[in-house]
Formats: sequence, C-alpha cells, structure tokens
Amino acid sequence: MKVVDFLDEKSAKYEVAEHRPTFTAQQMAAEEHVPGMYVAKPVVVRSGEKYYMCVLPACCKIDLDALKGQLGVEHVELADENEMTKLFADCALGAEPPFGGLYGLETVMDKTLDADEYIVFQAGTHEEAVKMDMAEYRRVADCKVLSFSYHCN
Repeated sequence: MKVVDFLDEKSAKYEVAEHRPTFTAQQMAAEEHVPGMYVAKPVVVRSGEKYYMCVLPACCKIDLDALKGQLGVEHVELADENEMTKLFADCALGAEPPFGGLYGLETVMDKTLDADEYIVFQAGTHEEAVKMDMAEYRRVADCKVLSFSYHCN
C-alpha cells in the first residue's frame, strides 16, 4: 500500500510535493527548503526477531544505547539493506515513510520532533515528499515518544 493511500484511509490531512531525486533526509530538507529538524528520518532497528521503526530528525543520529534502554531490550542493531527491501517492498530503498504500523512495525518517535509544528518525509520514492502537522502525524502514526537521538553536524 502506498503511503498516500494509507493517509487517505486514515482521513489524514497532508500535502504532497514533488522534487528532484534526493537520497538522504538532509538532501530532502534542502530540496524542500525546510530545516533538517523538521524532516522525519525513519531508521529501522532489530532486537532479536522484532523490528522497530525509529523516527528522528534528519540532522540527528540514533543513539542505540539510549534506544536499547528505553525499549527495555538487551540488544538493538540497525536493519540491513536486505531486511529493508523485504520489510518495505512497495518503497524505494531509503525512501521509507515514517509509519511503522503500515508495515507491521512499532513506531517510536524521538522527542526532539515532538516540538515541531509540522514534519516532512519521503513518500516511498526519492521524488515525493509529504508534509503534515505534527499532531496529525502523531494521530496517524500511533507512536511512542522516546529520547534516542543526538544532533550531528
């Protein structure tokens, strides 16, 4: 299911914009003329057999130790490209939308995004971005808010 179909099914309010192909969240932030703090970057981690979609700002990196402690698990590691391809068969690699529930994954959002009035994210391709209000994203994503990122330059 495409992310726009998912959003329509949830009666979500959002905007879609087309842009030149981008392959990182920071590139998309520049292309869409928004600060990296407003771009939601999904990072998938695995703990044993369970996957989690972690959503953090484009300008941040994931702190796996902090995440591990907050999830209450002994080990977490980043999902590899093969796992990502299997989990997100309807998306271009690296353009996954930040809705774990759409793919049977629990979604956890970093608290630094929670203060944003809106977020922007890839719509499953490298050429489309979705913008939606943070309150609307939280409603649709049904995510837990945790603290697991740090700002990088």
